[in-house]
Amino acid sequence: MTHQTVDGKHLLLATLRHEPTNAVPWVPFAGVHAGKLKGYTAREVLTDCHKLVESLLAVNTQYQPDGQPVLFDLQVEAEILGCELVWADRAPPSVASHPLAFKTDIPTHLPEPTEGRLPMILETMRIMKQAVGDHTALYGLICGPFTLASHLRGTEIFMDMYENEAFLDSLLEYTAKVNQRMAELYIEAGMDVIAVVDPLVSQISPKHFRRLLNKPVREIFDFIRTQGVFSSYFVCGDATKNIEEMCLTSPDSIGIDENIDMVKAKAITDHYNIAIGGNIPLTSAMLLGTQQDNMKFVVDLLAKLRSTEHGLHNFILAPGCDMPYDTPVENVVGVLQAVRDPDTVGKALAHYTTRGFDIQVNMPDYAALSKPLVEVFTIDSATCAACGYMVSAVAAVKQELGDQMEYIEHKILEPENIARVMKLGLKNLPAIVINGQLRFSSIIPSKKELIAAIEEAAGKTGE
Repeated sequence: MTHQTVDGKHLLLATLRHEPTNAVPWVPFAGVHAGKLKGYTAREVLTDCHKLVESLLAVNTQYQPDGQPVLFDLQVEAEILGCELVWADRAPPSVASHPLAFKTDIPTHLPEPTEGRLPMILETMRIMKQAVGDHTALYGLICGPFTLASHLRGTEIFMDMYENEAFLDSLLEYTAKVNQRMAELYIEAGMDVIAVVDPLVSQISPKHFRRLLNKPVREIFDFIRTQGVFSSYFVCGDATKNIEEMCLTSPDSIGIDENIDMVKAKAITDHYNIAIGGNIPLTSAMLLGTQQDNMKFVVDLLAKLRSTEHGLHNFILAPGCDMPYDTPVENVVGVLQAVRDPDTVGKALAHYTTRGFDIQVNMPDYAALSKPLVEVFTIDSATCAACGYMVSAVAAVKQELGDQMEYIEHKILEPENIARVMKLGLKNLPAIVINGQLRFSSIIPSKKELIAAIEEAAGKTGE
């Protein structure tokens, strides 16, 4: 299969219309990584129109995308609504304060195009539309209602699900309105696809999804549809249990990361005739793997999907989420080569074996610990919202328990931490390990649950 002669934009839009195509569209999520191509920091590329446009044009030339996000920053709305941000050089900013942490007043303000970084973002969208919009579909990414609500409320939102349901219903109704307003502004600026990015969806049950999110999210996608553009629903972490619930909100497509089995997820989305995108591993392949590792992953994934009932219909190849800043250019180019000509690349790599991460790493002597050790394994708490809130939950308990416990975050941006994950047999991230035992996987525990688990470990420590 070779890339068809139509331009990339029409290939992607045909896929979102669920039409047959003879090629797989490619959407590299080059957020802050776009700045890396031109030597700009994450903060520079997320605050300066000229530098952002220059970086996005480099992505368009270098990686030849069929679709391309203009900005991958889930804190834009939060900043406008009063959250303080902490900036980094190689990652998007993170939320440092939560305006509703200690009060339950529901805001009413909706973002205006003159607020926060919106003037820069909207101008960038208009420039990119004129520059590449004839051959590349442009994505406008907005922070989904549950994640935005968590930015405003903090980790208390997980207690609200049980103890303050009426407040949470009202808060989600409000954040959904913010989503519609942001979609309206981005559509006016020329975006072809509006992606609702809601990573914390992986942290709730299907029951809670149905009760809390089905109605507001459906209304968001209904609104986007009335504006004549396409939609996508992104989630991070192990959201396997919620894939069907996401489909029932009727987006045009769904995006998933490496925590989810693509073949199984696509069987669900195919049932609802919804496109699905993903899920090249961000760290083990894109950041830390070789060019051949990335090419091999792509051809193997395409081969697996080709052998299923619906084959490659309704499939979009993409990284699992926003590519790490330092992703080697050659790895992304390798993905491009593999998706454009998978048969030739597959033959060339027929006998290639991925090197893996079986390296020496010093593990704690869990049997000799004098106090409970809480290890939080994350993709990166600075860039992964679910990871960040899991680390925050542990940090809050540490503040309460003091020197009765210790905790550390292991980001899998480092090869040795991937080796730790493999040695412990962890399947999904983020995860909390206490004294060497997995206690919470891809779910953020309440303070009560976490303290109970730590106290249980304390009772066994030194036995």
